Amino acid sequence: MAPQRFHEQFDQIQRSMPDVPLALGPDDASEFIYEKGVVLVRDGRDAALVEETVRTHFTEATGLTGDHVRRDSPETNRSGITRIRVGDPGHGDWRGDRAVTHALRAMSEREGRAGRRLVSRNHVVSIAVNSCPGDEPVPAALSQGTNPAPAEAGYDADTAVGVLVVDNGLTHDHALVPLLAHVEGDLHGTETDAAGNLLQYVGHGTFIAGVLAAVAPNTDITVRNTLNDAGAILESELGEKLFEAVADGWPDIISLSAGTSNGRPDGLLGLDAFMQELRAHGTLLVAAAGNNASASPFWPAAYAALPEYQGVVLSVGALRGDGEFGACFSNHGSWVNVYAPGERLTSALTGFDVPVPYLYQHSTYEACRYGFTYVCTCQSPSHVGVLSEDGSTAKPDQVMFEGYAHWSGTSFATPVVAGLVAAHMTANKETDPRAARQQLLATNTQFAEVRGAHVPALKPAGWRPVPVVQRPVGA
Repeated sequence: MAPQRFHEQFDQIQRSMPDVPLALGPDDASEFIYEKGVVLVRDGRDAALVEETVRTHFTEATGLTGDHVRRDSPETNRSGITRIRVGDPGHGDWRGDRAVTHALRAMSEREGRAGRRLVSRNHVVSIAVNSCPGDEPVPAALSQGTNPAPAEAGYDADTAVGVLVVDNGLTHDHALVPLLAHVEGDLHGTETDAAGNLLQYVGHGTFIAGVLAAVAPNTDITVRNTLNDAGAILESELGEKLFEAVADGWPDIISLSAGTSNGRPDGLLGLDAFMQELRAHGTLLVAAAGNNASASPFWPAAYAALPEYQGVVLSVGALRGDGEFGACFSNHGSWVNVYAPGERLTSALTGFDVPVPYLYQHSTYEACRYGFTYVCTCQSPSHVGVLSEDGSTAKPDQVMFEGYAHWSGTSFATPVVAGLVAAHMTANKETDPRAARQQLLATNTQFAEVRGAHVPALKPAGWRPVPVVQRPVGA
């Protein structure tokens, strides 16, 4: 990964969370982002134990102080998590947090004896995995239609499958797109900055809703703007927001195109209460595997590999434009259940007239398919034209989005699979989404190759392969 690219994206998230000092971790690699000065623990006895142990350790250790150690949130809440302040969040810079590191070390012996995790960093869960998006959207002609194309199945309010999209909301004019007739939810809110540039990931939730509606027309889709800080949210807040999202009833399917790695094999402490309650309901969580090109577990998608969540979570990686191989940006590994088209999909974004810098300042993966001299993913582009124009060196003043866009990422493979589960439910009069998951994977005969491995692939009938142009580096 290019450090310059990563730090640009890190700065974007930090600006969206100005009151939350952030750092990169773990100590020896930039694999995730976390809040400085704070650790997470379970409510109750664990919180009291961690607070006492860390304060004692810091008081006795050279160069540390226990003065900052205190509870920093209510003792009980729906997410079951308490924030413990362990240090001055203003101390140091983005390269790490000594207080958090020592707090984790202070608890390591206790965790060993308990045989379970007692404390965690407060990770940033983000659309931009590791703060590196697979791509940014580029305009697509309305005449080309969507890709996947809308399925021919109709809509029936009595049998429609309920799908909750946890994302960054809907664009202001989403209702103008006929494909989104059965989509509702939160608006994104502010969509452009003072210079008229689209804010990062504006249209992300709308695009996902369009993919879902195309694959599975018999759905009632609700889009929430949970991830509205440059596509990110703190782990400590996400659990509460997920409970809020299902307060009026659990949907059949939740589609979540966000997450984080954490260097551990046992999930996110901040989501523990929600994930346990998810198991008790019939809802299926379909989650993106991430865009880091990594085999490390990525949460919450990687819950699919834990025995207690098999059948409850469906983890989705992305296929290359031709559908034969995994996309170069897609996370991979045995914890990924299935792969689906995720490169150069076409879906709804709606109308914007934006300055060109929006396109070339942030786009990464798009350019690696159009011949520029850096590879996927997360490299800093030098191209100054519209990235959808092969070889263009022009710099037009404005670019028009007139309804549709092309976009790439595991973010969009995820609603493809969520849609296929919903479509299977409709076609087979199946009311249990977890049973539909099992049936769909069991009867699937499509496969692809991902880094030498033969993996299951799900490709909707309306999806059209996109030619892949591989150009030599330096061409």
